[in-house]
Amino acid sequence: MTTTPISPSLIATLPGRYYTDPDIFRQEQEKLFESLWFCAVRSADLDGPGAFRTVQVGRENVIITRTRAGELRAFLNVCRHRGARLCTEDSGEVRRNLQCPYHAWTYDLDGKLIAAPNLIKMPDIDRVAYGLIKVALREWLGYAWVCLADEPPSFEDTVMDAAVERLGDAAAIERYGTERLALGRRITYDVQANWKLIVENFMECYHCATIHPELVEVLPEFADGYAAQYYVGHGAEFGAQVKGFTVDGSEGFATLPEVAADQDRRYYAITVKPTVFVNLVPDHVILHRMFPLAEDRTVVECDWLYAPEVVASGADVAKSVELFHRVNAQDFEACERTQPGMSSRAYRGGGVLVPNEHHIGIFHEWLLSRLGDVDA
Repeated sequence: MTTTPISPSLIATLPGRYYTDPDIFRQEQEKLFESLWFCAVRSADLDGPGAFRTVQVGRENVIITRTRAGELRAFLNVCRHRGARLCTEDSGEVRRNLQCPYHAWTYDLDGKLIAAPNLIKMPDIDRVAYGLIKVALREWLGYAWVCLADEPPSFEDTVMDAAVERLGDAAAIERYGTERLALGRRITYDVQANWKLIVENFMECYHCATIHPELVEVLPEFADGYAAQYYVGHGAEFGAQVKGFTVDGSEGFATLPEVAADQDRRYYAITVKPTVFVNLVPDHVILHRMFPLAEDRTVVECDWLYAPEVVASGADVAKSVELFHRVNAQDFEACERTQPGMSSRAYRGGGVLVPNEHHIGIFHEWLLSRLGDVDA
């Protein structure tokens, strides 16, 4: 099969096997999802002592729970006795302790071993040393981020700096007060596509005029094919007749109180590598968390966040939810349509990026720098 020369205006993508090879996905689990900060759960979902969520992070299952002092803690979901999974449910609540259903080894909410059959006859056991394996945890934007690395990278440099890099201002994202917002809607999507296809799709708008008629109606500049992420500090402006970020352009809710005047009537998008998208509009925030489960399967959990008084009042958020739900469905269908092509000999050497997609090349460079030699 002949190789087509790449024109000067185009740059190459990753080869197709980066989206289909189980071994490459295993290396991504090790060198990305298990080594970098991973957005796991919304903090408010754990609303009281003993509440817990389990989350798949790479090849590890992690328990996140709230202690009696009100703090979040994260642990590997593995009993220290014989390795049984401690919590088998996705979420729940325990009264005081976490107990293994196999041999009843019992841990407090700070992870310390506090009880086990015949434990009193084993006074030499260090109950802290044989406690649950702790996982680093930080809270930001109202979410718990975890890192499995023995020495986690700087949270500021690898997570928070993504907002600075995109918006050009450390305070810009803070003005939305995301940690104070309330959950208005959550939709979970099971996408039969590689996680990188979803990232690449989110980062570009070359496809917007083709598959996003509702979005382009609200954000007319997207019809030109340049995504908001193509620029630093740029937010796509609402159309002149558009009143709000809703499926029909009708009025939304009051602008969040600290949003700056130059952020009003604009949409900003941020990719926090490797698995988080943050979408900012004047009256709400939409946050995507990706959970890559296989080389061709990614679960995406999408939250729509509003001012607490909007949610408490029972206001109808359907029109603002529907806009991005349609965008999600359209995007994920496109990714699922693309996934089979990654195995084709036509894509063995990869594809190309046109000029207004060249910033995706930076994502590819970042990925390759993290993975190193995938043939090793």
